[in-house]
Amino acid sequence: MTNPIADPIVEVPDTDAMSPLVHMDSTPEGAVTVWINRPDKKNAFDAATIAALRQTFETLHGAEGVRIVFLRGVGGAFSAGADLSWMASAVEWDEDDNRQDALELAHMLKALHDIPALTVALVEGPAFGGGAGLVAACDHALALVDAKFAFSEVKLGLTPATISPYVIQALGPRTAKLLFATGRVFDADDAWGFGLVDEVFEDVASLEGARDALIAEMAPCAPGAIGDAKALVNDFVGQKLDKGLIDESARRIARRRVSPEGQEGVRAFLARRKPSWVE
Repeated sequence: MTNPIADPIVEVPDTDAMSPLVHMDSTPEGAVTVWINRPDKKNAFDAATIAALRQTFETLHGAEGVRIVFLRGVGGAFSAGADLSWMASAVEWDEDDNRQDALELAHMLKALHDIPALTVALVEGPAFGGGAGLVAACDHALALVDAKFAFSEVKLGLTPATISPYVIQALGPRTAKLLFATGRVFDADDAWGFGLVDEVFEDVASLEGARDALIAEMAPCAPGAIGDAKALVNDFVGQKLDKGLIDESARRIARRRVSPEGQEGVRAFLARRKPSWVE
């Protein structure tokens, strides 16, 4: 069995060659950081940025050995939402053009949601509109205490439609209705209370310390098992606990037990040695 760490796992493509709008770096522990790189625009979206993010997220669907993916903005801002010039051009589009444009954002968010590795937003500064949607589409979120959030679309006569499936899942329907309908700006402590972020930190050093702790915590975990564990939650949430679900749960653990990772992990445990994916 190959070692997905020693036999370079994180051979992720050089996204600088694809687009200057997204950077990606990785560590030998299987941690990848995706950076939105429009600091002069507070990492706001335009069509090119959305396309670059989607391409990057889809690349990570097939990157072997990646355990955890962090999403972050360059320059101390997570994402201020939609770029104003992009919004200005959309005013002249017809409904079909707007639908196609919205689908690009929707597909990008779905590509983030479907990354097999654990995804973690590292939020500094503003996370507004689609930026807050990115936070909701991640599995976990850490924020600086001075981060700000808003779903302010109603103030423009719009709605947060493309991001709403992820926000509703993260916040629940009652809180989502309140924040969607008011468009209020709220801080990191409120975001923690609402369930949009999981931990709040006083400074960047503490935020990055929590990032490093997560990387260390996941280093002993089998990369493929992480993806399958995430899939259990995605596929089983809201399902009726009936014979079909019971049978499917048994099928999935049986498949894992006979997988190369499952065989290696159990044999290593019984032999009191480290599995091959742990350095």
